[in-house]
Amino acid sequence: MRGAFAALLLTAGLVPAPAHAALTLCNRTSYILYAASAAIQSPKSQAQGWTRIVPGDCQLARKEPLEAENILVYARSGLAHSGPPRAWGGAYPVCVKDTNFSLTQAVTQPTCNAGDTFALPFAPLGNRGQAAWTMNFDDSPAMNLSEAQLAGVKRLLKDGGYAIARIDGRPDKATGAALADFRTRMKFAPTAGNAELFAALEQQVTRKIAPAGYTVCNDSREALLVALGQTEGGRPVSRGWWTVQPGACAKTVTTPLKSEAVYLLAQKKNGGVLVGGPRKFCTTPAVFDIQGSQDCAGRGLSEQGFAATPTKGRSGYVAHVGQLGLIE
Repeated sequence: MRGAFAALLLTAGLVPAPAHAALTLCNRTSYILYAASAAIQSPKSQAQGWTRIVPGDCQLARKEPLEAENILVYARSGLAHSGPPRAWGGAYPVCVKDTNFSLTQAVTQPTCNAGDTFALPFAPLGNRGQAAWTMNFDDSPAMNLSEAQLAGVKRLLKDGGYAIARIDGRPDKATGAALADFRTRMKFAPTAGNAELFAALEQQVTRKIAPAGYTVCNDSREALLVALGQTEGGRPVSRGWWTVQPGACAKTVTTPLKSEAVYLLAQKKNGGVLVGGPRKFCTTPAVFDIQGSQDCAGRGLSEQGFAATPTKGRSGYVAHVGQLGLIE
């Protein structure tokens, strides 16, 4: 999700926070947002993410009282949405990961050291010293939570190929017909609510849209460890591990693809392999970035088999991993 971002507006303190909540984030945009926050208490900062917030909903992002010197916040739109990514941020670089994360680092640390971390520009919360705070992410034109919920459904239906004319918070016949058709195709139970609706819409649209780069989505019921193998400059390269939580996606390559295949290894945390294949690359138990795939054992490395995913002619690819392996 790196690159040029179109800003979303944000206002604070307008929605009552749930009892005992410290930082509550509300989404009044038409996009599914993933938010991260950082607590700055010199000489260290603690950053964590990603909190998923569907349109028209509020989520608790930090449980502890907001007593740090500064609280910073950043949010980005989900992979399911077509078009350029949207984000809200500021001018304060904070190291993050594409997958769910919790990172502690020095406030003065100039670079992101780990291979799977990178900096994004966060903005100050502006909670005015209060220990509990609610902030709203707003789109333009502004909407209330109910309107944002409907606009969010419209946007995902349109991203999924339905003929939706306007992305706004007003009901219309075309949206009603598209929503009824989607519910029927998904075989929703009569009691299925908005949580099930947004989850199904996001999953279906993510499968259809392949953003530039290489993305791995975890459609299984437990966390996965993911590694990639590629050919760069004519030489094999292997990188890992990304941790991908159930229902989440990780952007493992952020630039447009130019190779005939990208090789994927996905395994459970207990070591059980869900996706693997005949193409051998070197790995290690810890985070790795390894040049070359020859003589792994002689270099003190492990050797594992990766599965080929065809990427020839594609600038982007989304690999979905389910309970039984790669979902074609």
